[in-house]
Amino acid sequence: MDRNIVYPGSIPLDTDLLSLNRNAMIAIGYLARAVLGTDPVLDGLACTATVPASMQVAVGAGSIMQLGVLDTQDYGSLPADSATPLVKMGINTAPTRFTLAAPTVSGQVNTYLIQATLQESDANPVVLPYYNAANPSQPFSGPSDSGSSQPTVRTQRVGLQIKLATAGSASTATVPPVDAGWIGLYAVTVRYGQTSVASADIASLMTAPFFPWKVPALRPGFGSGVQSFTSNDTFVVPQGVRQVEVEVWGGGAGTFASVSGRPSGGAAGGGYARKRVVGLTPGQSIPVVIGAGGAAGVVGGGGPTAGGASSFGSFVSATGGSLNYLATLADPRNGGTPAGVGVNGDLNLMGSAGQGGYQNQGGMGGAAPLGGAQNSGTSGVPGVFPGGGASGAGTGADSATPYNGAAGAPGLIVVRW
Repeated sequence: MDRNIVYPGSIPLDTDLLSLNRNAMIAIGYLARAVLGTDPVLDGLACTATVPASMQVAVGAGSIMQLGVLDTQDYGSLPADSATPLVKMGINTAPTRFTLAAPTVSGQVNTYLIQATLQESDANPVVLPYYNAANPSQPFSGPSDSGSSQPTVRTQRVGLQIKLATAGSASTATVPPVDAGWIGLYAVTVRYGQTSVASADIASLMTAPFFPWKVPALRPGFGSGVQSFTSNDTFVVPQGVRQVEVEVWGGGAGTFASVSGRPSGGAAGGGYARKRVVGLTPGQSIPVVIGAGGAAGVVGGGGPTAGGASSFGSFVSATGGSLNYLATLADPRNGGTPAGVGVNGDLNLMGSAGQGGYQNQGGMGGAAPLGGAQNSGTSGVPGVFPGGGASGAGTGADSATPYNGAAGAPGLIVVRW
């Protein structure tokens, strides 16, 4: 950080004070950039319904940090500098209120957008005293004794604005688009006949870059949030989150039914992958697919099926356990192979293959990584979750009685942030 030097007896200059202010702003701006980066960041600015209830909402005190330039116009006698990038901080110390209106047509809703940006302006005009060389005891009023006022503060504030979308039905109403250079904060919905705004009518936009945590709440690594998926779904990136860690298990395969004199082999387990996914956007939707466990083979019926693949969007996936092509309905003794594998992870692991059936015992089912293998029984035993392959079916004490196979365990996806 630059610091001005002054000397005893030297004549003070206006640039001494101006440079002091500018240097402090530059230092804080570069500190903010080093800690927070150059994307906009918001703190506070909570939008609430009023008390008592009314058709107004209040956006509370708070701040915005946003990349701009040093000065777009002269700062006193210091020249403008619109080429040097700088993270600036706008601060509102008092709430801002907005008045909303209900639609006038039954069945319609008005959807409002509250958006923000950093606004810089010169304010607080004052007629300043100036030195009068001809009569030092009687200062001039304004420059050249003109009596004109001049701004005395360059302010940096959170500029707030509200936009109304075209009224529509509840099923077709959309949030107005955010204007260029602005940041969407909240959507507020007002229905026909409504006479006051409630908290339930106010929704924070997922893309609003609010500070998700304060420093005392931070912990190293991931762990502030976790979400597990056991069926197909969609993961929505939480507010303030831009990277996640994902674990993926593929589904385990099912096993054949045994036949007289021939037990069935165990099924192969699903694969596993672990990946840190970066560059996400809050509010982004990522499809989650969970690999199904393979179906069981039944006596006198159809054969089993392989385990399904699990995936987290296009970022990372794990395949399911396969069937051994040498195993057939008539001779199911060979264990399932190959097992599933992780794909595109930072760590990719293969599950274990199923064991072959032997004498009158079905083969042990293979495991997915970090899962458990399944011991065999007389009938096939379902695979161990997540992603375990089923065990094979035995042939009974007489080595001649057939039994049904079993289904593989489905896959799993765990997301941490």
